[in-house]
Amino acid sequence: MFTEIDHQKFRNLRITHVATRFEELISDEANDELTPEQIFLTAVDDALDQRQAHRIDKLIRAAKFPIPQASIAEINYQDGRGITPVRMKRYAGHHWRQDPTNLLILSPTGGGKTYLACAIGIAACQNGHTVTYARMDELARRLVIARGDGIRHQKMLNDLSDVELLIID
Repeated sequence: MFTEIDHQKFRNLRITHVATRFEELISDEANDELTPEQIFLTAVDDALDQRQAHRIDKLIRAAKFPIPQASIAEINYQDGRGITPVRMKRYAGHHWRQDPTNLLILSPTGGGKTYLACAIGIAACQNGHTVTYARMDELARRLVIARGDGIRHQKMLNDLSDVELLIID
């Protein structure tokens, strides 16, 4: 339906997904009842959904979680752990930039602290927050090494302070 020149214009505008999805929707006979405006808006909504999913994936990858599949929904809330679904949902939906909060997770070895931290961090990414995950020993080592180079040290400190949620495990 669109020419190569049209596709080049879409690439220049960075809306190739809208054009591709629009063509798919028009060629599907199931959409014959829809108006052109409805088809176009569906294509735009699909493109926005794809961009949002890509942004979330990018935030999760950038955070470097050791358990990138951690999820609030998969947490075991058995008695004695001291965590509740209500509390975890509150952390999952927390606005870390507007309400800076320190959260300390204490548990014996193997108690799931890393999983909880990753689940909270991934939920923050899904809400559009920037997150950095770092192991304490690795972060301390990197800071000590960077301290010898004042510019690199300052850049590292700035990078750490720019994220909305900093998880130190």
